[in-house]
Amino acid sequence: MGERKGVNKYYPPDFNPEKHGSLNRYHHSHPLRERARKLSQGILIIRFEMPYNIWCDGCKNHIGMGVRYNAEKKKVGNYYTTPIYRFRMKCHLCVNYIEMQTDPANCDYVIVSGAQRKEERWDMADNEQVLTTEHEKKQKLETDAMFRLEHGEADRSTLKKALPTLSHIQEAQSAWKDDFALNSMLRKRFREKKKALQEEEERDQALQAKASLAIPLVPETEDDRRLAALLKFHTLDSYEDKQKLKRTEIISRSWFPSASGPGSGSSSSSGSSKAGGVLKKLAQNRRSATAGGLISVGDLGIVRRQSREISESPQHAAESGEPQVLEGTTQDRPTSPQDCLQEIAKTSAPQEQDGSCQDRPWSPAGSSQEAPVPQDMPHPCTLSSSLVADYSDSESE
Repeated sequence: MGERKGVNKYYPPDFNPEKHGSLNRYHHSHPLRERARKLSQGILIIRFEMPYNIWCDGCKNHIGMGVRYNAEKKKVGNYYTTPIYRFRMKCHLCVNYIEMQTDPANCDYVIVSGAQRKEERWDMADNEQVLTTEHEKKQKLETDAMFRLEHGEADRSTLKKALPTLSHIQEAQSAWKDDFALNSMLRKRFREKKKALQEEEERDQALQAKASLAIPLVPETEDDRRLAALLKFHTLDSYEDKQKLKRTEIISRSWFPSASGPGSGSSSSSGSSKAGGVLKKLAQNRRSATAGGLISVGDLGIVRRQSREISESPQHAAESGEPQVLEGTTQDRPTSPQDCLQEIAKTSAPQEQDGSCQDRPWSPAGSSQEAPVPQDMPHPCTLSSSLVADYSDSESE
């Protein structure tokens, strides 16, 4: 450093090397400049680096290891021939001063005042680390053969105990040597974990939407599963029982509304009850007819008429004595039993040739003799007219 500072310096005209010796003596200054301002007190300003983590007593803030300060260094004692130095520095966060000194016996630094150490020390023996051999022990190993033998046996037993751990560490190091494979494995695990978390989040969102919940769901545990298995929520009647009861009710219900019931005094209920009675009578008549034999067209009360495409002349109508009826009016329906028989004879002539309506005697329209109508068989016109319900005496009128 002296050579660096002596290069390219200005030497005044009155500078005499024999008298002054150096520029520092010529200017009456110390080579360390401001660092030696307290040198008369035995104090030198140095750049001190914090050896470990501490807590400041003034501001209670944490000061990390490696923070540098301008500290006042002075000698306070000796450990044998090794000097003990003390360092005094000001906290950069407050006005508190911190004092530390060296500890040559333990190769460490000790806090004198102004701070507390963050305890992160451990015992080397507990961690099974290699300890430094003391001077007395080293001399004994060199002079005492039995002590050296016992010490060697203890070291061999310690090596046997540590061999499994050492082999495991070597295997791990060999596996970690391939950086690409290790990175690929870690990324694969990360993708699988991310996919599982995404599926779980989707299930939670579906459950929250179904139950209308706005609270976050925590992961389920084995206790939750066991408790949920003990609980069972069910209704008094199952779905199958309700369906069976509904079917039974529908089967046992009557097809026709009852004549007496709530609201029977109204006009609508009286009309429906009368219509129901007429339908029941028709059903009974048809059952009795089918029990005796085959059902014919006349039994059903159906009258077939041919459409009158050509209107009859007035002379023909006058000779036959039939009233003249316009086409399309409602008077073309036969009004007497004889007319009904004539209409049936005309329409059912082709069917009788096949033998389908031979069970009833009839005579042609032009014959003078008409077949007698059995009294027990209902007249076709009466059957056809019975299909119309009579509401003349209804209470609604």
